[in-house]
Amino acid sequence: MNRETLEIIETIAKQRKIDKAVIIGDLEQAMVSAARKHFNSLDTEEFSCNMDMLSGEICIWRHLDEGAVEIPLADLGRIPAQTFKQVMIQRFREDERSGIFDEYIDKAGELITGVCSRYEGGSLIVQLDKGGRVEGFMPRSEQIPGEQFRPGDRVRCFILDVRDTGSQVKIVLSRSHPDFIRRLFDAEVPEVQEHVIEIHAMSREPGFRTKIAVTSNDSKVDPVGACVGVRGSRIRNIVEELGGEKIDIVRWNESSQVLISNALKPAEVDEVSLCFELGRATIIVRDDQLSLAIGRRGQNVRLAARLTGWDIDILTPEEYQKGLEILWDALKPIDGVTEEMLDRMAALGIISIFDVEEIGRNVLEEDLEFTKQVADRCIDVAVVRSKEVTIEQEEAKLAEEALRVEEEAAAAAVLDAQIDDESAAVADSILDIPTEDTEESINSETEETEKTDVGA
Repeated sequence: MNRETLEIIETIAKQRKIDKAVIIGDLEQAMVSAARKHFNSLDTEEFSCNMDMLSGEICIWRHLDEGAVEIPLADLGRIPAQTFKQVMIQRFREDERSGIFDEYIDKAGELITGVCSRYEGGSLIVQLDKGGRVEGFMPRSEQIPGEQFRPGDRVRCFILDVRDTGSQVKIVLSRSHPDFIRRLFDAEVPEVQEHVIEIHAMSREPGFRTKIAVTSNDSKVDPVGACVGVRGSRIRNIVEELGGEKIDIVRWNESSQVLISNALKPAEVDEVSLCFELGRATIIVRDDQLSLAIGRRGQNVRLAARLTGWDIDILTPEEYQKGLEILWDALKPIDGVTEEMLDRMAALGIISIFDVEEIGRNVLEEDLEFTKQVADRCIDVAVVRSKEVTIEQEEAKLAEEALRVEEEAAAAAVLDAQIDDESAAVADSILDIPTEDTEESINSETEETEKTDVGA
């Protein structure tokens, strides 16, 4: 052992990112294991090893009752050398795994850029360092639907978790996690990174749409404008990174009613009725805003509900008024129920006959000051009326479906008749078969010819 040994150790330490002192300690332990193998010793304290940090010289000592005796390295045979090799390989792997874990456990929750390596069983394997020493995997569940990478493509992702499984370090990556969007805003919007603008809430459907609610700690900074950037430059970079995923930025407000109205944009909300007992918000919108508020396949209202933490029901003014009328018609005839009580129920967000049974007797007694008998009677009436309304709704739905089928059948019949007439006309023209109009024209021409001949 000499200076070359130290140079090799330094090279390994740099390549594997392992502390030099750790490698030297492993080497000393490997030499002790080799010596114990050579002498068939089970005593862990019988041998010791020391390596000179300057010269690279290694000395092995055997501790006997007479004292410590140095063992020449040349006396160790082939089998101890093989033992030394195996121990060193095992130690290197353990040290490398420990180094990777210590390095990346502190990076959990941060963005990282790697290179696509391959796909294994649907999981994307990403090379995280230049030497290919560290690889992370992105499960299918953490990938953006429809997104594909080729080997060599650069991948920007979010470190979701770092696990030490004993045999290897698993670095779990994600591009579908909501915090991936949060970190992208940290990187693209300096005000977010400096906490001038705060992201209070976020809801996301990866690959399709994301809603975030932001607020500003500085009255001079517009949170929405700062996130969008000049001519949309900042938000454009984030959207391009996400492959065209739409991002809605709304203003955060402590008032749930204002926040829900903001979250449902671009739809215009006429009224918001909150029922704290049910955790539900009833939204009234005009007919022309209904589809916009619900969104494609219910996406807009679904994301708004996640963003605000409220269950959201969207109704038109007619539907809202009809629900109140059914509630009033059912409960108003009950002795002890006044119009003031019904108005207070509507103010608390109880706007449907189905809500009475759901909120229970305690709310009616404590919040609305119903007597026990009146509350029980209201619930009994609501249960019966709810069943009737459910049956009526199902019958109306079936009637509407039957009407739709009839209209489609009628339209199809008309269309088939038109196609048949057109097809017949085309066929007649091709075969030179005279139609009724043609026959009439031919007959008239024949009659004129006969008249001419007679006159002549």
